[in-house]
Amino acid sequence: MKILLQTPRERAAEWHAALAAAMPEATVAVWPDAPANPDYALVWKPPAELFVRARPTRAIFNLGAGVDGLMSVPTLPNDVPLIRLEDAGMAEQMADYVVLAVLRAYREMDVYAAQQRAGLWQMRPIIAKSAFGVGFLGFGVLGDAVARLLAPFGFPLYSWSRTRKAAPGVASYAGLAELHEFLAKARVLVCLLPATADTASLLDRAALQTLPPGAHLINVARGGIVVDEDLIAVLDSGHLAGATLDVFREEPLPPEHPFWHHPRIVLTPHVSAVTLVSDSIAQIAAKIHRLERGEAVSGVVDRVRGY
Repeated sequence: MKILLQTPRERAAEWHAALAAAMPEATVAVWPDAPANPDYALVWKPPAELFVRARPTRAIFNLGAGVDGLMSVPTLPNDVPLIRLEDAGMAEQMADYVVLAVLRAYREMDVYAAQQRAGLWQMRPIIAKSAFGVGFLGFGVLGDAVARLLAPFGFPLYSWSRTRKAAPGVASYAGLAELHEFLAKARVLVCLLPATADTASLLDRAALQTLPPGAHLINVARGGIVVDEDLIAVLDSGHLAGATLDVFREEPLPPEHPFWHHPRIVLTPHVSAVTLVSDSIAQIAAKIHRLERGEAVSGVVDRVRGY
């Protein structure tokens, strides 16, 4: 069995060691070394040249949950299954990050931080939890994990997705016809959508203004879902109280971007759910073994939907 591994150069040795330990029966080449026809390729934002020099015959594994970077490669073979990571240690990290951001918004910690800088001693009334709905825009594996961790805090929970999803304690909305009603309930909107043609710039000024006054946006999905200038305008108008952003249209975020210094934005450098090498390789190895036995695997990407 021949496997081609392509990762960011600074982590290639770590990924290679984990893969070699998990699959000693395989011959592993690390890009830019490449066999002409490997059985499998494990890639992260590969260059177009990769699929010209090395065309996988069995499957291509994306070393992350989001496949938009892989789908945009012009030389990507259209007849080889694409398989994405499912959780692989990311759900727990994502849940921790989002719960922290929700609680920070609920207790208005950014307001108190601003008051501290101004030397202002002033108590704020506690917001009723019943009026502080948390909405999950996109509700897959990660959304479900966040909802389960957040449930004991007592906030009303809502989800919106392409098709209706059932989860204990979470009211489900589905389809564009129900998007407006969903947004109107979300005092905190947690964006967990994949990047597709349908979700590009979905959170524009009209959508953001549909959120309740004083709402917060948490984006841990993809930067292209949010229209940057519209978010700034709705924050500046006072309709939104704040935003926690972990993903951006351009990464790293350019130093001149207004998000850096906006008083109502908290940003982090795409760290809400970092891919864990050992968990990812264990998942991929298990799937390769299933494929070698002729069995079906989960996480196969629907190229039409884009995830």
